[in-house]
Amino acid sequence: MSDSVKPVVNIADIELQARPAAFAAKGDAAARYDARMGMIGPRIGARLLGYNITAVAPGMRAFPMHNHRVNEEMFYVIEGSGELRVGGRTHAVRAGDVIACPPGGPETAHQLVNTGDTELKYLAVSTKLSPELCEYPESGKFGVMADLGRDADGRPAMFRHIGRPDDARDYWEGE
Repeated sequence: MSDSVKPVVNIADIELQARPAAFAAKGDAAARYDARMGMIGPRIGARLLGYNITAVAPGMRAFPMHNHRVNEEMFYVIEGSGELRVGGRTHAVRAGDVIACPPGGPETAHQLVNTGDTELKYLAVSTKLSPELCEYPESGKFGVMADLGRDADGRPAMFRHIGRPDDARDYWEGE
């Protein structure tokens, strides 16, 4: 950890921001998905875990129902209430609850929904193993994400592909 990075930050000092336009929900999804987020991990020098604060307005969700094949997530509900959907089950959640989302198949697919009348705010912690495969059982999609380190200008480089299994190409196509 560099001398300029302080390994401590208070949640009250985390500025929550709207998603960048490239990651904002579009079309019909915009009526169901929205969140403000504040990144913590890089700020405190984290390397193997990702940390953020996510705030979700009443009636909204931050992300589609999804499961991770590689990474594990944990959520700590700071304020508000809602529902946690996991596989085919729904669990009420409220401030003070700790939620485990281990890697696995569709039975581990999860989503937090703000069913309350105030903002649902939670701390999200995740392992950062790469590459990652996420599946979206309700839409039949998958996502492959890989951390490629830094580009020539020192900026983080990522590979991301969202698709459906029937979009697959033959290994020898175009060779």
